[in-house]
Amino acid sequence: MSALQGVQVLLFDVFGTVVDWRSSITKTLEDLGKQYSLEVSVEEWQGFADEWRTGYYENINRIAQGGSGSNNVDVLHREILEKILSSSKWSHVGKVLNEEARVNLNLAWHRLNGWPDAVPGLYELKKNVIIAALSNGNVRLLVDMAKHADLPWDVVFSSSLFNSYKPNPVAYQGALANMSLAETPHKAAMVAAHVWDLRGAAKVGLKTVYVRRPQEDRGAEAMEVKSKAEGGEFDVVVQDFQELARLFQ
Repeated sequence: MSALQGVQVLLFDVFGTVVDWRSSITKTLEDLGKQYSLEVSVEEWQGFADEWRTGYYENINRIAQGGSGSNNVDVLHREILEKILSSSKWSHVGKVLNEEARVNLNLAWHRLNGWPDAVPGLYELKKNVIIAALSNGNVRLLVDMAKHADLPWDVVFSSSLFNSYKPNPVAYQGALANMSLAETPHKAAMVAAHVWDLRGAAKVGLKTVYVRRPQEDRGAEAMEVKSKAEGGEFDVVVQDFQELARLFQ
């Protein structure tokens, strides 16, 4: 507990950290393929999901740095979806999806399932600290997802409330201000499975907790993530939320 001594609030990244977006979106796409009798393999649908997510990252990074674009992720997801469906690779899928099907597919991001440890871990953590979402998802998306996946948030923060996206400092600072911790950011910790998110949080004084999740951070950088006690850059590194919960018992 020493590295997180005095922490009153845990701010959680959601996509990839709390919920397994890749499996959830791929399953939705597989079901869609069966519904429309599309000859697309599971591997190809996984590629579709990754392409959708890559487009998201490209957009939020640009907007977080002051570029133009919507601060509503539902809008961004739909714009990226339309681009994918109009590409030569996926036009055969685009041809069979009407407006209603596209709207429903875009809402799949509201129905993501949690990692197996997420819900029990959050309920344990909730007994001892305030648990809050701090996500680039819009508020309605996060509320729908919480209801779908039984995520027991005490409060939900969307970066759209602060007119930007993480890792812009205003997202972290806005959450801290709303938790009355603007002057004492060390009393809150950011929990994420992404190096870039934790680095953004650390810059404004938050404690940092890295959670290892399959395929979220890839390559050498992910393998080299260590806690400060191990000579790394983050305060704590855990394998899952239940390990994190034990640090507060």
